[in-house]
Amino acid sequence: MRPKHLNPKSGCPAELTLAVMSGAWKPNMLYHLLRGRLRYMELARRIPRATQRMLTRQLRELEEDGLVTRHVFPEVPPRVEYEATPLAQTLSPILNSLWIWGEKYRVDHQGLTPSPLPDRLGATYPDLPEGDR
Repeated sequence: MRPKHLNPKSGCPAELTLAVMSGAWKPNMLYHLLRGRLRYMELARRIPRATQRMLTRQLRELEEDGLVTRHVFPEVPPRVEYEATPLAQTLSPILNSLWIWGEKYRVDHQGLTPSPLPDRLGATYPDLPEGDR
């Protein structure tokens, strides 16, 4: 488990933001949860390369950090859904900016083809060519 209070070494707010969002699959998880409530297996299907252990661990960390709410329904079999909190909603512009930067880096510096453009949380993209917006 992670410490109750994240304490960046430098005191820099950007370092704290990165500490909260860091994790192999956290940005992807937040990206999907910002679109709406999902059951665990729905989330796992959207991130197929992540292991069950890693998804579970990172979902718990996001919950501890106040970014994800876990809803448990008293049914048999038990049903659990995860949802982005209002605090997580404030990360939407950051995730969009990271997506744009990564796409630009992918094409300009790695020489790769552009990735398919998914719905990017409703943001506008002035840096992308007109046909890609």
